[in-house]
Amino acid sequence: MAFAGFERGPYPQTRMRRMRLHPWLRSLVAETDLSATDLIWPLFIIEGTDATESVPSMPGVQRMTIDRIVKAAELAAQLGIPAIALFPVTPADKKTADGKEALNRDNLICRAIRSVRDKLGNSIGIVTDVALDPYTTHGHDGLLIDGYVVNDPTVEVLCQQSIVQAEAGADVIAPSDMMDGRIGRIRTALDQSGFSNVAILSYAAKYASAFYGPFRDAVGSSSSLGKGDKGTYQMSPSNLREALHEVALDLQEGADMVMVKPGMPYLDVVHAVRETFQVPVAVYQVSGEYAMLKAAAERGWLDERKVVLESLLAFKRAGASAILTYFAPDAATWLQQDR
Repeated sequence: MAFAGFERGPYPQTRMRRMRLHPWLRSLVAETDLSATDLIWPLFIIEGTDATESVPSMPGVQRMTIDRIVKAAELAAQLGIPAIALFPVTPADKKTADGKEALNRDNLICRAIRSVRDKLGNSIGIVTDVALDPYTTHGHDGLLIDGYVVNDPTVEVLCQQSIVQAEAGADVIAPSDMMDGRIGRIRTALDQSGFSNVAILSYAAKYASAFYGPFRDAVGSSSSLGKGDKGTYQMSPSNLREALHEVALDLQEGADMVMVKPGMPYLDVVHAVRETFQVPVAVYQVSGEYAMLKAAAERGWLDERKVVLESLLAFKRAGASAILTYFAPDAATWLQQDR
């Protein structure tokens, strides 16, 4: 029956809600899938034995000694996480203006690589950071001369750093420094040293972001950098087309994968890179993103499990092939439970 004064028009033949009626039906038509195999777990390494240190600005994240790193790698493998990314916390007495500890074949990250490789073999991938900021007294990613990070001399050091890490057993070299031309030089250096099968994951579009603060606390470069600025080598948050130019250059120079960093505020960049180049694209859910979600969850403002999985799914939907996230073990566990 029709209500007085109301004439019912024709109902739509196409009802979008029809395919949302049941959970199984929503799952059947899902366009994007998230799994543990999409994740890379970043880990912070410290000196010592059987010890951890909390990172106050990253609740739930710990710096770990090498033996604990090995156990974390074992956990990652058990959870189906395909790779870990290692970041060293260099002791203050080993930091220098030229970051020479980065070239020490027995430095913290090299010992960690060897320990993980000895214990797990090839059952998990090892991604290593190539940049000088963990090793320099000034906290910059390269060599500093008269207040300016010089490009070409820095690239030569990064080539040596890459070889040292490859010798230790790294599977993927990940230059995060944003120096011009470093991918081509590193590729050549690796090939000439017998490491043609070591892949390069380039931080191709790394922005000069305010979301990195907790990470710098974690690796101990925050106090070194002080009020220093990385804007002369990291990208301006205002630029998208420049990111495509950066990615194009790195691919021409031999990058196997490219990365966009940070993550959530730069989903448009992730999507543009994937659609333009059709290559594997990684995205880094950085420390500031992690800290925001954690803090809101601790206060009861957000459901941690739901917002974390939703944010990771958003990276996949935008076009990411791999996601570096501190939530990796939790996310992998939740995904297993949801099966």
